[in-house]
Amino acid sequence: MAARILDGTKIAAEIRVEVAAQAKALALSGLRPGLAVVLVGHNPASEVYVRGKVKSSQEVGLYSEQHTPSESATTEELLALIADLNRRDEIDGILVQLPLPGHVDANKVLLAVDPAKTLTAFIP
Repeated sequence: MAARILDGTKIAAEIRVEVAAQAKALALSGLRPGLAVVLVGHNPASEVYVRGKVKSSQEVGLYSEQHTPSESATTEELLALIADLNRRDEIDGILVQLPLPGHVDANKVLLAVDPAKTLTAFIP
């Protein structure tokens, strides 16, 4: 079988068009999917990644918000933030950006996300 070269940019654009159409259809029915991203502290690679996720979400018509607790945020503070996001109807997905600071219990924070709102976290 001959190798086939895929055009990732073209495929990504096609997927964005499809997702935008689905988001528009949902919006017309009164639902607008929402994404919340939690980025703790200042990790340049994570900041770039999160900015891209927020921008992409907005481009396809999804509601998007970013939460940026300080590097000194405690596990308990992050658990309270996750609990609040879990309760909010306009939030359908929660992305907790990894890595979290060393003093934070990352497993506790990730497990606190409602499974219905869990999105894969990214480790730069």
